[in-house]
Amino acid sequence: MSRWTAVRPVLPILLGASLLLSLAMGLRQSLGLFMPPLTRDIGISVSDFTIAISVQNLAWGIFQPFAGALAVRVGYRPLLLGGAVLYLFGLVLLATAQGFLGVLLGAGVLIGAAMACTGSALAMAVAARSVPPVLRSTVLGMVSAAGSLGALVAAPLGQAISQQSGWRMGVAAFAVLALAMLPAAWWAGRVDRLPAPVLPAGGMQQGAGSALRMALAHRPFVVMSLAYFVCGMQLVFLTTHLPAYLDLCGMDPMLGAQALGLIGGFNVLGSLFFGWAGGRVSKLLLLGGIYPIRSLALTWYFTSPPTPGSTLVFAAVMGFLWLGVAPLVAGWIAETFGLRWQAMLGGV
Repeated sequence: MSRWTAVRPVLPILLGASLLLSLAMGLRQSLGLFMPPLTRDIGISVSDFTIAISVQNLAWGIFQPFAGALAVRVGYRPLLLGGAVLYLFGLVLLATAQGFLGVLLGAGVLIGAAMACTGSALAMAVAARSVPPVLRSTVLGMVSAAGSLGALVAAPLGQAISQQSGWRMGVAAFAVLALAMLPAAWWAGRVDRLPAPVLPAGGMQQGAGSALRMALAHRPFVVMSLAYFVCGMQLVFLTTHLPAYLDLCGMDPMLGAQALGLIGGFNVLGSLFFGWAGGRVSKLLLLGGIYPIRSLALTWYFTSPPTPGSTLVFAAVMGFLWLGVAPLVAGWIAETFGLRWQAMLGGV
């Protein structure tokens, strides 16, 4: 237990990063619950809503490396706080949207840019910088596990309020939850007070450009980055379309919320497992196993008519394999390229 004493002084940082990641991922993963009532109410198509979510993911992807690089220049706290504020504005704009433009700007551009500052790349970098290498993989798994709890709360809450008071009140409830991101970002931002990452003996201070060129010339990094295309297709598809798919199949609307909540619950177990396993087995080997198992689960579920039982089993399997990639990717990048530019390379 003595090695865990090093974690006690940085617990506020780790708790802040965990809560921030939990809300950022949980609220975002649950937005698909509002698609059926939202599209009917304001007269836009399902494809319009999907375009907004696509823009969200593109904005997240485009801005994330820049946010990671900027964290080295200005510190993590300004970026984390700025992302939390953008998230709030995005939810408020979505809750008051009267047409496609409001949905595109709120759910798309603003929440996407907010995710670049509050999502896994920066949260994992904060956690990795806070603990010694011997504990890093396990702690990253714990932070990722805590980051999975948001969907467990947000999905059932959003669905219940939406059914009772309308989708706008459901999104407004998400905005109230998102207020907790502000103190979480402040606590996580204490990482800026920690000493700068130590360079290897005889090492030179590396700039962002040279760090990026080194990573892009590293074949395992390139392959791992390309695998994220598969990761995004598998997971964003579910969070956006699974509730609507179940609605089209005539299932109880609450089943979609239960499935997303179950994904969040098993996410905790998967993150803890892969964080633990990543300290003992090759991280790249574990990543290489996650994606094909997900594909098999998707094939099984979508080639047969859904039932409540099969939906919940599918959600449990996908949840276990969901955010387990985060501690593996973050830990491998820290081991391979160091901590200084981890957030930027994780963003890539």
